Amino acid sequence: MRIPRAWLAGLRRRWRSGSLGTRIAALSLLAGLLALRVWDPGPVETLRLQAFDYYQQIAPRTATALPVVIVDIDEKSLTDLGQWPWPRTTLAKLVSNLTQAGVLCVAFDVVFPEADRLSPANLARALEGLPPEAAAEVAKLKGGDELFAATISKLPVVLGRAALPLGQGDMSPARTAPAALVAAPGSAAVDPHNKLIHFGGIVRNIPVLENSAPGLGIFMLGEERDNIVRRVPMAIVSGDQIYPSLAVEMLRVAFHQSAYVIASNGAGIESIRVGPRNGGVIIPTDERGRVWVHFADADPRRYVSAADVLAGRVPPERLARHLAIVGTSAAGLLDIKATAAGRSMPGVEVHAQMLETALSSAQLGRASLARPNWALGAETILVVVAGLIVIVLLPMAGAWWALGVGVAGLLALAAVAWHLYATEGLLIDVTYPAFVTFSLYLLLTFIGYVREEARRRHIRSTFSLYAPPTVVAKLEKDPDLVKLGGEERDMTLLFTDVKGFSRISENYDAARLTVLINRLLNPLTNAILEEEGTVDKYMGDAIMAFWNAPLDQPDHACRACRAAIELQRRVGPVNDEIRAECEAAGAKYMPLAVGVGINSGPCCVGNMGSDLRMNYTVLGDNVNVASRLEGQTRSYAVDIVVGESTQAAAPDFAYLELDLIRVIGKQEPVRIFALLGDEKLAADPAFRALAEAHAAMLAAYRNQDWAAARNFLTRCRSLDPKHKLSGLYDIYEARIDEYAGAPPAPDWDTVYVATAKH
Repeated sequence: MRIPRAWLAGLRRRWRSGSLGTRIAALSLLAGLLALRVWDPGPVETLRLQAFDYYQQIAPRTATALPVVIVDIDEKSLTDLGQWPWPRTTLAKLVSNLTQAGVLCVAFDVVFPEADRLSPANLARALEGLPPEAAAEVAKLKGGDELFAATISKLPVVLGRAALPLGQGDMSPARTAPAALVAAPGSAAVDPHNKLIHFGGIVRNIPVLENSAPGLGIFMLGEERDNIVRRVPMAIVSGDQIYPSLAVEMLRVAFHQSAYVIASNGAGIESIRVGPRNGGVIIPTDERGRVWVHFADADPRRYVSAADVLAGRVPPERLARHLAIVGTSAAGLLDIKATAAGRSMPGVEVHAQMLETALSSAQLGRASLARPNWALGAETILVVVAGLIVIVLLPMAGAWWALGVGVAGLLALAAVAWHLYATEGLLIDVTYPAFVTFSLYLLLTFIGYVREEARRRHIRSTFSLYAPPTVVAKLEKDPDLVKLGGEERDMTLLFTDVKGFSRISENYDAARLTVLINRLLNPLTNAILEEEGTVDKYMGDAIMAFWNAPLDQPDHACRACRAAIELQRRVGPVNDEIRAECEAAGAKYMPLAVGVGINSGPCCVGNMGSDLRMNYTVLGDNVNVASRLEGQTRSYAVDIVVGESTQAAAPDFAYLELDLIRVIGKQEPVRIFALLGDEKLAADPAFRALAEAHAAMLAAYRNQDWAAARNFLTRCRSLDPKHKLSGLYDIYEARIDEYAGAPPAPDWDTVYVATAKH
């Protein structure tokens, strides 16, 4: 497709019109936003994370298998077995029933920091009136804690631990499974202590349980700044020790391993491997050892009631070969979490879904859901490219084009990001590139608006005082319509002047003369503005105006002629008011008469002046001619004199040719006409008869047929009943008499030489 040259020229013009300061401001904002992304404050991270949440809410993970079963301490179980915590003997039976059903590992999403409330020692203290000897004997009996400890020591059981924030709790070392630290292939190992999330003390189980449990795991879910669970740490640091998560410990115990492996690379933690080298589970993590939980839809098949397990009502095949997590969904136990899936769920289900995510990653050979290490670099490049496109495109193509291209680009980026999530489980941020693009768009649009407003104010200040409101409104709407430098245009010029003003001014003091002039200039100016003329300047009692600038006006000559006729009409009411005032004051009445000169032709128009003062004005030979024509209204005793170019451009008005003259300052003769009225008068039969007689008189005059010229002159006077042209015909009568007595030279070209500017 071939791009039109005019469109390309428009782009170059728009680009050049964008100031250097605008581009510097936009580039500075782009640099600042890049720095903000590197800093990554809370609001920026939260916006990105919430965008990732929408991915999962739109297309959650498809759970083809449910390898984890949740043994739910639900409302039914609390109703059947009483309030929590239950006796440890009950928990021992629960663990036994699960392992007998074929569960691979049982984990508790709870911690037991206190002794069983129904232990013999607690009962001895609780029974009032019990003799001391009897109380001591009761306290020696084995209780539920010992039975529970003995049970779990023989079975694949993981007890939970809680992590406290930094600055809280006991940070002394505690028993934990060892972590083997290795480097990923081709990478240098890093110290996990510097990358894993640090916590304060560990809330531990009572010693008898801690020492008996095959596995001990942290069930910290790692809530984000906005209290939404998205990433779960697979290991944490407290003091100088590394503690595995509940999920890691479950897999370790299920695989009958004594340790787990933390693999690191140059960026941080890469993965955690649990189980044998061949056949184990590799859990890809981010650089801080966290796993993005890839949530699936809610499925009631994940849950079995703890009461049903204890009562033996759960079929063994429902539990066999599963990982079991004991936890609660009861609202009263306050373990409900907000998640990236867009719904709240019990904390125990988060652990179950995290385990499903880890096992799904092992099957895929990659993370089921991950944010790749190259994501930040790719997003930074996208931010720079998108920002530069906006900075370049907006000044060139305009706001709407830039908005369209920007939206299309962001939609394409969003489509690519969605494709990577749907097919590869990769999380790519489109919110920050969109934010940067929109911010730059707003800045450039605002600067453009401010600059446009400045142009409009300049237009308003330049034209409002001497251009009609309609013209000013058009220029404000589209300032490109005016070129404020200098340009050549075909224009029509109009000059007015008060005849005999010097004689009139002798009868007024300065203050009254100013009032008189303003009184006259106001209606004359309005007549010009109503025809959308531009008032160039006032020169005492005179007005200079023009048409076809700053706006294009193809009918500029017609507009000037109509304005001249109308301003002559408006002189009458002003004279009527002055006459009435003079009669009331007993003062001498001197009527005002206005001469008008009109000429058309090429002129130079634009802002002209000095650095301190400029004015939108017009220059050129045709301007001088128009001024000279106004002066000829006195020489020919008519009100409006127009040049031949104006008469040719507006031929339908009522004209009478006046003469062929050579004005001062111009060698070429100018044919001049008297403008007597509008198109209606031009079509009047009486005027047409006068025009024919007048033309015949001029023809006889130029042919030096003086007798015929006198006869046609007499007929012209008879066809001028109101004697408006008597002064003109007096002039021609005097010329005819002069030439009849002293004929002109044989080479007479009929050109009359004007000897005065007026």
